[in-house]
Amino acid sequence: MNINSHLRQIVDELTQTTERVSSSEAEQLVNAIIEAKRVFVTGSGRSGFMGKSFAMRMMHMGIDAYVIGETVTSTFTKDDLLILGSGSGETKMLIPVVEKAKEIGGKVSVVTISPKSTLGTLADFTVKLPGAKKDQTNSDYQTVQPMGSLFEQTLLLFYDALILRFMEKKGLDTHKMYGKHANLE
Repeated sequence: MNINSHLRQIVDELTQTTERVSSSEAEQLVNAIIEAKRVFVTGSGRSGFMGKSFAMRMMHMGIDAYVIGETVTSTFTKDDLLILGSGSGETKMLIPVVEKAKEIGGKVSVVTISPKSTLGTLADFTVKLPGAKKDQTNSDYQTVQPMGSLFEQTLLLFYDALILRFMEKKGLDTHKMYGKHANLE
């Protein structure tokens, strides 16, 4: 196989997963973002990287968005929303974060393959993303990609689709958003 064959396989897998995302679950998350005073995002490993890119785009839209663990992250309050990306929904280091956010009284959403997981059951609401688990056992999906790549890529596309939906609801376009892009680069 050559690189183009692999790229086609990846795109085919992403087409299959993205077509199975629940519009109503996604809309619930968009509305929660609109209602929140601030939005906090986290995830571990590559899911965390996808979350960081999502927080960046929210900032471009004028949303007060933060990444958990960064030195410039604000205080979480009862008026805020925490969004976690976790394929398994069992990421041990994220469980105390969700418990603390719930104790404070804020809202929590988990984007995961496994809504019935520990993180999923702690959340106020979940968004199920189809994908293969890292060890690829007991998965609804088989993938040619290693470990959690399919979930992580689907997560990035899902976050970007949320941005587009938010833009529609708020009447934003890329030109308005570009005004918030970093200019000291």
